[in-house]
Amino acid sequence: MPPFAILLLLIGAALHTTWNLVIKGSSEKFATTWWVVLIGGIASAIGLLFTGLPPRELWGFAFFSLIVETTYFILLSYAYQDNDFSLVYPIARGAAPAFLALWSFLFLKEVPTPGGWLGLGLIVSGLAIIGFSTLMQKGFSAVHARGMILALTIALLISTYTAIDGSAVKQGPLLSYALLVFALIPVPIAPFILRKHGWSYLVTRWNEQRIRLSIAGVLGIVAYLFALAAYAMAPLNYSGAIREVSVVIGAFAGWKLLGEKLGPLRIIGAAVIFAGILVIARFG
Repeated sequence: MPPFAILLLLIGAALHTTWNLVIKGSSEKFATTWWVVLIGGIASAIGLLFTGLPPRELWGFAFFSLIVETTYFILLSYAYQDNDFSLVYPIARGAAPAFLALWSFLFLKEVPTPGGWLGLGLIVSGLAIIGFSTLMQKGFSAVHARGMILALTIALLISTYTAIDGSAVKQGPLLSYALLVFALIPVPIAPFILRKHGWSYLVTRWNEQRIRLSIAGVLGIVAYLFALAAYAMAPLNYSGAIREVSVVIGAFAGWKLLGEKLGPLRIIGAAVIFAGILVIARFG
């Protein structure tokens, strides 16, 4: 796998964790998610003025990606409302590579090398260790069960839109395609958010943290552009798995910034994930 693609994925993972922390650190997850998505949409719409629309053959990809990503953003807000960042984020991001490997095989005919299978297995195993360590620390409960179900559903959505977008950027220009998707996402989310909160409430939340929200909105776009650039030049199954190193960053960020427990299992999981990345880099 190209080393430059790995570098792009690692940078994108760090940026992705950052904007997710903005949502988790907010007192009102739905309103925060809305402003992050809207700012990203406005920035993308401005970008489209310079890039133009993608070719017509990519519009179908953009439409289906839009549906899946809208559902993803709404469920992500629900998940962070009542569950630990260090539970939802690792499981949601961690299970996604397993789904994505299946979609990549079925629809893109990507078959990993033996070394690639080993690397993918290590990454998924490390992600599972990090995710389920939360349950071992706090004990299984109905609340955690709901959080896990939400997280696994989010993982399915992540793998689906990743497969759609990865296929699109292998066939056409990634920048205009990504900007089109991001510019459209606020449209279907707006009725849901406005019905839940109302415009005056959203404006109040904006006035409280407009700088943080603006930064997070732009980071969300940039993070995914890095990932798409890697998808365009490398196998999607490997790229999607390596991108989930954001789980490691998220677990450490949850411990350092949010006061959530880390524990030895998460450290072991992080080491296993990095071992998987090295194996893919060398043998994938």
